[in-house]
Amino acid sequence: MKPVKVGICGLGTVGSGTFNVLQRNGEEIARRLGRELVIEQVGARRDNPACNLSDTSITRDIFEVAKNPAVDIVVELIGGYDTAKELVLTAIQHGKHVVTANKALIAEHGNEIFAAAAEKGVIVAYEAAVAGGIPVIKAIREGLAANRINTIAGIINGTGNFILTAMAKEKREFADVLAEAQALGYAEADPTFDVEGIDAAHKLTILASIAFGVPLQFKSAYTEGISQITPEDLAHAKELGYQIKHLGIARRKPGGIELRVHPTLIPDTKLIAKVDGVMNAVMVDADAVGPTMYYGPGAGAEPTASAVIADIVDVARSIDSVSSVVAPLAFHSEAIDDTKILDIEEVESAYYLRMQAADHPGVMANITRILSDLNINIEAINQKEVPEGEQFADIFMLTREVREKDMKAAIEAIQALADVSGSVVTIRMDHLGH
Repeated sequence: MKPVKVGICGLGTVGSGTFNVLQRNGEEIARRLGRELVIEQVGARRDNPACNLSDTSITRDIFEVAKNPAVDIVVELIGGYDTAKELVLTAIQHGKHVVTANKALIAEHGNEIFAAAAEKGVIVAYEAAVAGGIPVIKAIREGLAANRINTIAGIINGTGNFILTAMAKEKREFADVLAEAQALGYAEADPTFDVEGIDAAHKLTILASIAFGVPLQFKSAYTEGISQITPEDLAHAKELGYQIKHLGIARRKPGGIELRVHPTLIPDTKLIAKVDGVMNAVMVDADAVGPTMYYGPGAGAEPTASAVIADIVDVARSIDSVSSVVAPLAFHSEAIDDTKILDIEEVESAYYLRMQAADHPGVMANITRILSDLNINIEAINQKEVPEGEQFADIFMLTREVREKDMKAAIEAIQALADVSGSVVTIRMDHLGH
């Protein structure tokens, strides 16, 4: 069979990793594919010294790659939004299949891109956009094809997981560990996308679209970061038998789909609670197989390149028998378009609460009465001893499941009490299916 010709756009971390792995393992990939993969052209603003480009055609105009008649598959690895979107749509219009690792592009513009691809009869593949080298999209799309998926819960941002792990194990403050993550290259100079949950929400949006057959709806995802978590919260959660992880959760409910990213207390008996450092993990609960978990490196040059090249191989196998094996197809059904993403106020969750209250009779009764009036049941309560010379005690509570809007009303009422100092810290809890 004739070779499949690939054009790589971008020679940054993932682009260089993809180039090098394709060069190094070309014979092994060809043996498995049954045909050769050839890097026909590379489009990049500058060369990368990590890559031997001596035998490769290079252009500084990435759109030249998208229009090159010899290129079968365009690999978009430039990142960002506008230029990446224009590049992908240009490639599609010129009849090219596309492989991308750009989660922001897919989460925010995927519906338009997939519609354009369907019209032209080409494939857009994006395994590397979620969880780096972990083939979780392939697992959901193919390995779990017989199942009705109920829940996806994942640690899908390595930076946030590194920070929470160090805070918990070393009892360090958020700002201190963030500075270390930046020094190590795990966090950007502007870490907002990672620590405020935006990156995880992009990835969760993609997973939910594939798992539940709904359009990509990033703007409907509830997103909350980890910057307010303290070593004290992590330590107390551990005393209670929980770990705090920054989770993305997508769950099918009778009234719609939950789509939320936030810090979460999970039982330390769960496998996902033991995922530390920069590693990622995704737990999928499905009706036939039950819970399964996928674990591995969520970023890095060659782990992500592994997923990019797996997509290239999938697309190459489909070139002579056009297939939509790697498209979520959500946009094909008007009925599915009406599936509701639940507003966070309608979501039910158990809660961890921490507050400071005056140490005298009647205060605890007032707090519990507010919770009772809103039908919020307390699972556990703990009051720490008041340090000598202090007037306020630290109080920790675990509640049973309650609607978010009822919990918000309770918190407002508790914070209005004269005997409660400052804000009440709230962190959602999830037993992940028990």
